[in-house]
Amino acid sequence: MQPVPNISASCLISSNKVFLDGQVIFEHPGSAGTFLDKTYVYFEIAYPKFHKMDNLCKLGFLAAEILLKGRSHEKKYGESETGLILSNSHASLDVDLKYVKTIPSGASPSLFVYTLPNIVIGEISIRHHFKGENAFFVFKHFDGKFMADYVLGLFENNLIKSCICGWVDFLKEDYRAILFLVETDGLEKTMPFNAENLNKLNQSDHE
Repeated sequence: MQPVPNISASCLISSNKVFLDGQVIFEHPGSAGTFLDKTYVYFEIAYPKFHKMDNLCKLGFLAAEILLKGRSHEKKYGESETGLILSNSHASLDVDLKYVKTIPSGASPSLFVYTLPNIVIGEISIRHHFKGENAFFVFKHFDGKFMADYVLGLFENNLIKSCICGWVDFLKEDYRAILFLVETDGLEKTMPFNAENLNKLNQSDHE
């Protein structure tokens, strides 16, 4: 019998606050861009490429960084053993709009490189050396059932031993990221990985 996947941690970033496992661990007023930069500084992240990312990538990068902080995840799993499955409702529209504005004066290659939503997966994977299964889906709303079914399929087919999954969406000043760390070991303070728990955590009002 295969081990049952559990949610061992969650990170929510929304409304100028950062939550880890439901508890506020950082907040800062100001614009979305300022908040993301202040979050990067507060958590003492040393990764200069962060400053070149678009806002969607910054948001997802920070959520993954905080989710994994202090967990020795890269030592625990091989490079191909962690999956990364994300979704949102606006794809890369935030940077698409900025890119279109540059076309009359000469299209900006620094913006063009981010005009695919799955680039955020690439940025997280490069940072943490992930080479496992990955996918990015676009839905109108977060779909816990689809996410649970898809990720459980990866575990059941022995394609991964851990997974980071969830929602990363950014458009102008409207942003939200909620990521879940899913594992099969016997960690304490875990909850079963299923659609009901994903939807409950996503819809929680602790913002």
